[in-house]
Amino acid sequence: MPLIPWKTLSRSFRFRNPWWSYGYDSVLLPNGKEGEYHYVHSLGSACVIPVLDDGRILLVNQYRYLGNRESLEFPCGAVKEGSSHDATAWHELAEETGYSAVTLLQVGAFNPYNGVTDEICQVYLARDLRHVGAMPDETEQFELVRLSAEEVDGRIREGLIWDGMSIAAWHLVRSKNLIEKGRP
Repeated sequence: MPLIPWKTLSRSFRFRNPWWSYGYDSVLLPNGKEGEYHYVHSLGSACVIPVLDDGRILLVNQYRYLGNRESLEFPCGAVKEGSSHDATAWHELAEETGYSAVTLLQVGAFNPYNGVTDEICQVYLARDLRHVGAMPDETEQFELVRLSAEEVDGRIREGLIWDGMSIAAWHLVRSKNLIEKGRP
């Protein structure tokens, strides 16, 4: 038996910034009662898993304010107004790692927190990397880290990679066998 969808009665956005908007909807629930739903609306994001010519994976270590600690992650960023997932992937790869890719393959998508946001993160695999020089914005600083696929798996198991976007993106790539096992 299919579930009954909620009906949107009205929609408003209470706050906007360059990355997301705070949404507020009045809804009609399947039981006939009216309710409200608060959420984060975004245009999406793009997460890139860069693979170096020697098979190692390129990650960035950066400071995350909300966790007040460093985080080892894949290059990732929000789709901004007037851009696309593909353009964001190219931009974030260059901005955060200083590399561009000859090959950028879209491998899947996921919603990072479907009870709170409508964001869809598109995941890309980047190969044939060429150094172009990093261009971080004024709030960012990155340390590049090169790991084998097995080392990435190990860092996730040990909780040293704790960023959910990176873990989900890595799982999509690994589940499709797009990273060769046994390479450094």
